[in-house]
Amino acid sequence: MDTAHFKTLLQARKDEILGRLQKIDTDLGRTRNPDSAERATEAENDEVLEEFGHVGSDELKAIDAALDRIEAGSFGTCVKCGGKISADRLEAVPYTPFCKRCAAQL
Repeated sequence: MDTAHFKTLLQARKDEILGRLQKIDTDLGRTRNPDSAERATEAENDEVLEEFGHVGSDELKAIDAALDRIEAGSFGTCVKCGGKISADRLEAVPYTPFCKRCAAQL
């Protein structure tokens, strides 16, 4: 298995997420509009941004775990059953810790 390829994919995705999280932090830190109707809209938008931030943070944790598995030499091995994770599955979700069968059982 070409772990260098997956390491590059994971690092690129990590960089992309970090950039998005920085933009979210900037948007959440902006000055609020004094108009009450606008503040209500901003509050709704902030809720959406916060959810995107949580999802991004969770994905970052999964990416870091996958990068750790690459360094440990266990990348591509299911953490639940110890079986091989298919290359197709890793191409689709390179940070997955589970083979298709184990993921379906979750």
